Amino acid sequence: MRHLLEKLNSDSKIEFFADKVYVHHWPQNSPIWPKSVQEKIDLDLNKNNEKKKVMIAAEKIQISDYDFLKIKKVGVTIPLFKKETTLVFEGSFQNLNAHVHITTLASDYLDIFNSLMAHKSHFFPDSC
Repeated sequence: MRHLLEKLNSDSKIEFFADKVYVHHWPQNSPIWPKSVQEKIDLDLNKNNEKKKVMIAAEKIQISDYDFLKIKKVGVTIPLFKKETTLVFEGSFQNLNAHVHITTLASDYLDIFNSLMAHKSHFFPDSC
């Protein structure tokens, strides 16, 4: 998987496999998801133990077959005492609002972290 960015532009991409993904309804005052959507998200992402392909391009994040747009409040972290990187963001898919957590346990998690931070700084400079 290619995850290091040679240069940042609208064609830049980061690709890696996520070991854990958790997607939930957010913010609380947004329209509630239909039960069928929550069940599908649980089956495809939240409770699926298989690795999921993540592709980040400019202002879109794709996880498996789900495209997240209107990305905001992007955060990238390396939790204390763990060899992993977690990306957290708010976005929308299928016109529904969501809060998304993506974690990779890849051995090159530091390289992925650095790529995600560069991407965040370039495309989402106002994120907290």
